[in-house]
Order: sequence, then structure tokens, then C-alpha cells
Amino acid sequence: MSFRFITKSIHAYLIDYPVAIVLIAAPFVLKLGQSGPVAMWLSVVVGVAALLLAALTDHPTGLVRIIPYWLHLWVDRAVGVVFVVAPFAFKFSGFDASYYWILAAAVLLTTSVFNAPEESVAIRSGLQRHTAG
Repeated sequence: MSFRFITKSIHAYLIDYPVAIVLIAAPFVLKLGQSGPVAMWLSVVVGVAALLLAALTDHPTGLVRIIPYWLHLWVDRAVGVVFVVAPFAFKFSGFDASYYWILAAAVLLTTSVFNAPEESVAIRSGLQRHTAG
């Protein structure tokens, strides 16, 4: 059984926009920012950027499909790394730090470990060549 089940469509429909909304709303609901205002606003800014990234990505829910999906995934992974480093760089503590580390784990697992590889155009269209060997 493969753990790589998050396809491009699942990512587009079930992850991109809902996660962006959560990143924007969660700091207010959870009262982040006990370590300083950056702990609250980093999530909000990343959430707004995530909405923009989703809207510009070439996947089923993209509005203006100019960013390739592979690049979208690499941007997501970079955000995961930022979420790992942010508590150290900005001296977040307690729940503020835990929030970002949990998000980092979720982002990195989703975009790396659980991410299903894209099928090539040749495989999707049935044009894959079989060579005698």
C-alpha cells in the first residue's frame, strides 16, 4: 500500500483554499501572538500568499493557470521549512512555536511523503512506448 495518495486534484480541491483560509483565521481564533506580533501575522501573510498561489497554479482550481504545479509544490515545501525555522528566528515560545512546528510537519508530509507523483503526458494519453529488450 502506498502512502502517496495526495494527487494534484486532491491538493487543489481539498488542501489549497481550505488551508489558506485556516492560515488566515487560525491566529485570531487561537489567539496566537503571545511571543510577539510576528507569531500571529506570519500565518496571516502566508495564508494570503497561499490563496494567491492557488489561484495562479495550473491545477483544477487555478483561476489564472500560470504557475506549474511542480513549482507550487516547491513553494509549499519552502513554506514548510520557513515554519520550522520561524520559531527559532523570531523567538516564538509555547503555543506559538508549537503551532508553526505542527504546520511545518503537515506541509512537509503533504507535499513530500504523501504527494502522489504526477503521471507523465505520455502515460495519460496511452502513448508510452514499450521497447523490446
